[in-house]
Amino acid sequence: MKFRDYYEVLGVERGATGEEIQKAYRKLARKYHPDINKTKEAEDRFKEINEANEVLGDAEKRKRYDALGANWKQGQDFQPPPGWDQGGGSFQFNFNGGDVGGMEGFSDFFSAIFGGGAPFGAEAAYGGAQGFTGTRRARGAARRAAAAQEAELEVPIEDAFNGAVKSIQVQDGSGRMRSLNVKIPAGSADGSTIRLAGKNGEGDLYLKIRHAPHPRYSVAGRDLVVRVSVSPWEAALGAKIDVPLPDGTIKVSVPAGSQSGSKLRLRGRGFAEKGSIKGDVLVELRVAVPTKLSEDERALFEKLAASSRFNPRA
Repeated sequence: MKFRDYYEVLGVERGATGEEIQKAYRKLARKYHPDINKTKEAEDRFKEINEANEVLGDAEKRKRYDALGANWKQGQDFQPPPGWDQGGGSFQFNFNGGDVGGMEGFSDFFSAIFGGGAPFGAEAAYGGAQGFTGTRRARGAARRAAAAQEAELEVPIEDAFNGAVKSIQVQDGSGRMRSLNVKIPAGSADGSTIRLAGKNGEGDLYLKIRHAPHPRYSVAGRDLVVRVSVSPWEAALGAKIDVPLPDGTIKVSVPAGSQSGSKLRLRGRGFAEKGSIKGDVLVELRVAVPTKLSEDERALFEKLAASSRFNPRA
């Protein structure tokens, strides 16, 4: 049995962050996915990449793999250390709904390290190894727990605010991609999680919502911050302006003498999941100065400069 250097497979250093590992995996998966690259070499490479990501993409699995030491080289003959499957307990990861031993494309090396007994932590959850192996229901629950996957889903702030249905691509147990429609609940906070129940023995999928960067909106807790530009005369004299929100446009009164960066609070118009109290909308004013002036505008500004006693640096 040959040792597999998963770090070398993904082309990352041993000290790589989780984000660096996922970035490398996504890049390679796009290049070698069977739906894109039809060569036999690409199919084998894709399975190898997927196996490496299954291990390095999870903190617990990566920790166990790293415990083997950093001195092994890709392709060297390998045997698990004595007692590896005892005491500390070998454990089985059923990532995509199949048994490790029969999982298509997963190597003997993978099975030797991660196959065999109960999933990690299962003994504590089910009252010891004996109770676990004797209970079919417990085994099924543990397999589904071990097969659970996590992913991040970036959504526009408007969709997180109002709710939406998004179509995503996920990889099933055979390595194929399939489409799923995901309902984004209205008021979804950044970092909130959506659980998609597994089917046909596959584990659940947990999607962590991430708000996509937006040129106008940002979110602070349950408050929606809306950046709005006003002219120097609107800020100085006061005005009624239109403020676009994710659920429609509203009229807002800008007080005379408003400063750039000041905020107007609209209570109860912000984020809220179903049944919870809504946050507020904070309208952040930004005084915008025209970059090109007509002759009349220039004359008016020059007249203002000559007659005004206002000193912004006083």
